[in-house]
Amino acid sequence: MKQSILVVNCGSSSLKLALFDENENKLASAIAERLNGQDAFARIDGDEQAVTLPATADHKQALKALVSAFSDRQLMSTTPTAIGHRVVHGGETFRQAVLIDSDVIKAIKGCADLAPLHNPVNLVGIEATREQFPDTEQVAVFDTAYHQTLAPRAYLYALPESYYRDLNVRRYGFHGTSHFFMAHEAARLLEKTPATTSIISAHLGNGCSITAIKDGLSVDTSMGLTPLEGLVMGTRSGDIDPGLFDYLRSRGMQQAEVHKMLNQKSGLLGISGQTNDMRSLCELADHGHEPSALAIEIFCFRLAKYIGAMMASLSQLDALVFTGGIGENSHRVRKQTVSHLNLLGFDINADMNSHHGRYSDGRIDDTRSRFPILVIPTNEELVIAREAKRLASIA
Repeated sequence: MKQSILVVNCGSSSLKLALFDENENKLASAIAERLNGQDAFARIDGDEQAVTLPATADHKQALKALVSAFSDRQLMSTTPTAIGHRVVHGGETFRQAVLIDSDVIKAIKGCADLAPLHNPVNLVGIEATREQFPDTEQVAVFDTAYHQTLAPRAYLYALPESYYRDLNVRRYGFHGTSHFFMAHEAARLLEKTPATTSIISAHLGNGCSITAIKDGLSVDTSMGLTPLEGLVMGTRSGDIDPGLFDYLRSRGMQQAEVHKMLNQKSGLLGISGQTNDMRSLCELADHGHEPSALAIEIFCFRLAKYIGAMMASLSQLDALVFTGGIGENSHRVRKQTVSHLNLLGFDINADMNSHHGRYSDGRIDDTRSRFPILVIPTNEELVIAREAKRLASIA
């Protein structure tokens, strides 16, 4: 039987799985979507045949079906040797990945007020796997843990001190596994060690964040108490004037409406009025759709402003790194963003930017650029698998 490490990422109505062997080679990945609804479905990537799910399948049923499909395809033994879970919010309790036990579960529940859309469903995945695999060691890997090295000047808001002391109001940051991977992968490509490497890491997907990494450690980041703060995102507004809340309520909007608007109807979708998909926005812009072109420009301009701001936290800069679905695939976004940074010495090579896949070192900067510019595919699943392997008792 193959030793295997199972990585679990639970969303509100979805379940993503990845399977790695003991040598950290990815064996398979799978997804189940529209869970708890009438049209739930699941599939293994690269397999045209869908995995059969019960009607209105929940996370536990989807997990059982996908694990069974992995086993039927001889990708894993019946029982994984370790399981790693993505957990969004660890508050100040968790500074690193931990083995899951009853105390850890209680602490994750205790952070639920900080991430009400994420932590409860992350616990659903943990409870489902603990029920199905009671003898397998399981590990929680927190999006926020990597940012626990921020200094008070970076994580405190300019609010009365009691809000931090009594209510835990502070900047926590997210996408920590991706930024951690960037710190190590950029160091490898630059032939340095993480402890001597300082970068600005821009994770650009449907959710977006940017982090200043000094000598391998997070020292500043754009997301805050929640994932809403910071950059313009797919459907999230990013930074806004907090006075907007009072203004909209004075116009009759309820709190729940404002929350939904800022998180689900804003960002690229809100500006364009069409879509939050960057590929579609670029196509629309090329066909003369001005709101889509404006959405792209606002996205890139705000990103460039944050890149400049992150430089204040660094004493040196070894590279600017683009990652995530947009960061890795949109040469247009990279070009427009860097065009705002010429005064700081950034310069992009047009050919390398358009065909960065040709270059194994990920470089897309021009010889005139003051700083290297890299494109690095992220691999959050691998980080979680490595943490599970490190902490679990795998011979």
